[in-house]
Amino acid sequence: MKVLQISSEVNIGSVGRIAEQIGENILNEGWESYIAFGREHLPSKSSIFKIGNTFDFIYHVLLTRLTDRHGFGSENATKKLIDKINEINPDIIHLQHLHGYFVNIDLLFKFLTTTKAKIVWTFHDCWSFTGHCAYYELVNCDKWKTHCHECPQLNEYPKSIFTDNSKKNYTHKRALFTSIDQMTIVPVSNWLEGEVRKSFLKNYNIKTIHNGVDVDQFTYKENNIKQKFNIEGKFLILGVASPWDKRKGLKYFVELAEKISDDYKIILVGLNKKQIKNLPEKIIGLERTKNVNELAELYSAADVFVNPTLEDTFPTTNLEAQSCGTPVITFKTGGSPEAIDSSTGIVVEKSNTEELVNAIEEVKKNTKLFYSAHCRNRILRLFDKKNAFKHYIDLYKELL
Repeated sequence: MKVLQISSEVNIGSVGRIAEQIGENILNEGWESYIAFGREHLPSKSSIFKIGNTFDFIYHVLLTRLTDRHGFGSENATKKLIDKINEINPDIIHLQHLHGYFVNIDLLFKFLTTTKAKIVWTFHDCWSFTGHCAYYELVNCDKWKTHCHECPQLNEYPKSIFTDNSKKNYTHKRALFTSIDQMTIVPVSNWLEGEVRKSFLKNYNIKTIHNGVDVDQFTYKENNIKQKFNIEGKFLILGVASPWDKRKGLKYFVELAEKISDDYKIILVGLNKKQIKNLPEKIIGLERTKNVNELAELYSAADVFVNPTLEDTFPTTNLEAQSCGTPVITFKTGGSPEAIDSSTGIVVEKSNTEELVNAIEEVKKNTKLFYSAHCRNRILRLFDKKNAFKHYIDLYKELL
């Protein structure tokens, strides 16, 4: 059995780690695992190869910025990808992210209609059924249910400067993505499944598989984080994202810093240099880390992980924090609340900073110790990568 995944990244970032861990499960079956990727990668157990080069990427970015035709660049890169797929001749082609300036969806899907391989497509966001955006909760837009037009989020990823082609994109994507006779769509949360069932893809086989995490990598680790930043005795609030754009809720940490006492300290991971420079005194800003051990140490040092996301499907950061024994507070956004229960964290109404403060105070009063064992046990039971991603193996076997 040969399984080929197409992913934006490999073994880095949430989607890249998911692709890697699915690959590990494939290899554990004694099958062959291949991952084609468009952006960054770390060492992988699968056979990996890059789609396109720097020129392809830059051209695709320019095409997106100037014409709002994201997903329609990278022609030469995609032709080479198709040649490689034909060479491998996989039994399963598993699509992860297809956006990110690295693949031409027109060429790819015309090819997919001709292949004998079974097609699985994991949805990590909503880009596959909109005319432009990857998320729409922030602006409360539901044009995607009928036909996108006059997009209110042209300045959001994938950003277009001059042109609104959301109507054309929607028409084109709908025609391409519904052209395959049989395809299984895998949303990563129950919330996202509900959205897909309202979209033009609703007639496909849809099966939710929640993400998992590496519980050996993300486990409690002894660390000197508080000593390193000279914050011994402080109640440490952690936030992790990359990038920290508007939808990730950076502004709520800034508001939080104004409301909490000196007994608290905030560390945010994944910021850029400009964002770090503008942080208030109570927030320590760090750039993105590619070191999983360092990330696990930060989760372990934190007394609470706060995720004030305004748009999300099923953030793996919530899982990673709990796997390290740290309770999670998240806004009631998309599929984010599905990662926790009352014994492992608190769900707060979106954009409510007062409730956020109250939730943090409640965790502080209960102490981290009250939650830690529950957090770890919940992840081991429901979101261990060895079990969570085994569902993909079961799906592959079912399809074949």
